[in-house]
Amino acid sequence: MNPLAGMLSGLNEMRMPVQSDNNQKPWWITEPLHDELKLPQLRAVAYYRHSAQDRQENSVAIQQEQVRQWADANGIEIIHEFADRGKSGLTAEGRDGFNDMMENWVKQHNDFSFVLCLDVSRWGRFQDIDLSATYSDECKRHGKEVVYTKVGKPKEGDPFYPVYIHFERFRSAQYSKELSEKVYRGCVKISQQGFWAGGKPPYGLARLLLDEARRPVQILATGQRKSIQNQRVTLAWGDESQVTTIQRIFREFTETLRKQQEIADGLNRDGIASPGGGAWDGAKIRRILVNELYIGTLVYNRTSQKLKTPTRHNPKGEWIRTARAFDPIVQQEIFAHAQTVLEQAALRYGSETMLTELERLVQKHEFLRPSFLRHDAIAPSPATYAKRFGSLDAAHQRAYRVTLTQVRAEVESLLRGLVKDVEKLRRFPCCQPQVFRSDPTFRAGATRLQPILVFPARFSWDRGYYSGRPSLRSSGTTDTRIPGATATDG
Repeated sequence: MNPLAGMLSGLNEMRMPVQSDNNQKPWWITEPLHDELKLPQLRAVAYYRHSAQDRQENSVAIQQEQVRQWADANGIEIIHEFADRGKSGLTAEGRDGFNDMMENWVKQHNDFSFVLCLDVSRWGRFQDIDLSATYSDECKRHGKEVVYTKVGKPKEGDPFYPVYIHFERFRSAQYSKELSEKVYRGCVKISQQGFWAGGKPPYGLARLLLDEARRPVQILATGQRKSIQNQRVTLAWGDESQVTTIQRIFREFTETLRKQQEIADGLNRDGIASPGGGAWDGAKIRRILVNELYIGTLVYNRTSQKLKTPTRHNPKGEWIRTARAFDPIVQQEIFAHAQTVLEQAALRYGSETMLTELERLVQKHEFLRPSFLRHDAIAPSPATYAKRFGSLDAAHQRAYRVTLTQVRAEVESLLRGLVKDVEKLRRFPCCQPQVFRSDPTFRAGATRLQPILVFPARFSWDRGYYSGRPSLRSSGTTDTRIPGATATDG
């Protein structure tokens, strides 16, 4: 036998050992464990949301199923899921799941790389589309990438992906705007037809459900809604005791001419609860007196609040009024009389009327104190003057603005006779009192400007100066001194 052939045969025997009966593999062949084959290399959290308008109980479950399928197909393990059911996507406020994910997971966990969401609209319908991008950028700054599973992961360096996502944000926001406008137009049409457009009924009234033929079905309790699209809701008399209270308020205001606070005090003495369940006051009485619903007139669009914006009080020209929409609690003549009384009372709080009353008290007492207003049967309270004019002193100066102008002109003329260069300043650089002592340059009429504050005051001799303090109240203590004056100057 050839020696070389014998050596090759020996090597083959070493490289291919004989297999045993139990199919044991050679020691140098290793296989991955079964669990290691199924373990995904990437991890993520998932977010789901549906708004209250969707009214789809299974919306979150459907989103969850689709997102999970995409994650499995792409080798991503979802380690936690967040959901906001019945939450608007216009803002992040009130979305507990979203805020929990951002604050407690995105910013604090480092064991996942992706945030999965079905599409851009589920992430949010932010009206400021830059705000939607801000939350995505917040995830990126903490090492997490937001992936919309309907779109998929972007390709490396794809320039069109950001453009498409930005367009989807615009579409999501625009959808909410269009839906809001449709809802508003529908509510206006319903109100014009004499039906209740929604919301809690006012004190003394209840919601009455009507069928398709506009026949009464039942009174809707709090939280109940109509279940058929063609049904409508109107208003009807509510609790009998509340109806009696409303009629009593109008009767006492128009017949016995009691003031609003007096009516409230009477209701409180009788133990009658107010609309909010607490005590009555003058403001609550006034809201009853001016509410046109109590004469059967539906009023819609007094205020508006669209897309989570602040409430806006609309001008009366934009109100939608529908007269005789349901049976009135108060007769039209009584309601009209009440409005006349309120208008006459409002004249008392006009600016000119308030200033006239102030002049009357000053002429009567020769000076003014807040207590004079409190004990006067006609004049408004000091708080009313402060609310209208800023303070009682400001109202006093406003009342005597003609006299104040004349005095200012006289003082300016006097100063121009004493000093060559006088400049009139409307607003001083500071509110600290200015004290002037004997100044040769001032007496000589130097060109240096001297700021001078002039107040009506009573002067007295004080250590070589005439010193005066204003007779009107001011925010600080002002010491006005005439420089160079002596006791013989008069």
